[in-house]
Amino acid sequence: MARIARGEQSVDRAMQVIANAVTVEQLRQAQAVVLPLRFAMSLQQTAQVTGLSVGWVSKLRNQFIQGKEVGDGTVPARGGRRRQNFTPEEEVAVLKPFLEQARKGGILVVGQIKHDLEEALGHPMSLSSVYTLLHRHDWRKLAPDKHHPQSDPEAQEEWKKNSSKRSKRSAKTGKENLSD
Repeated sequence: MARIARGEQSVDRAMQVIANAVTVEQLRQAQAVVLPLRFAMSLQQTAQVTGLSVGWVSKLRNQFIQGKEVGDGTVPARGGRRRQNFTPEEEVAVLKPFLEQARKGGILVVGQIKHDLEEALGHPMSLSSVYTLLHRHDWRKLAPDKHHPQSDPEAQEEWKKNSSKRSKRSAKTGKENLSD
């Protein structure tokens, strides 16, 4: 046997919300209260009528009965950045010196940015989080590719000019050229 629906004291207020609802969320929340009490509908039937899941109907009913109406500011809105290290404004403030350095033609290294972000944050952060933050601010890899410190570009060019073009073993077929 199903439990008796609670919230009789909220029905009149829910009827007023239905009459004056501005958003669909407000209407659905009030319907989640009224339908089980006035029309003896189960939560499953109420969920089907409102187009929500049984869990959401139950959640909306309980919030309404507790006095937390959707859209009145007491219930936080869904969405947004829930797991953020910095607010968007703080991110811009922390990255500002690096942006100025880049405008002057300086080389930016992600390791330096990571170190400064960790100091501002107060705990370590992963390198992927740093790259995600940079991507969020439309950055790309700004440091040039590194070259070997003992490389000699002149010697490399000289070798390219004077080396033999192709040995007999490296024919296009990959087999030894026996006709020569």
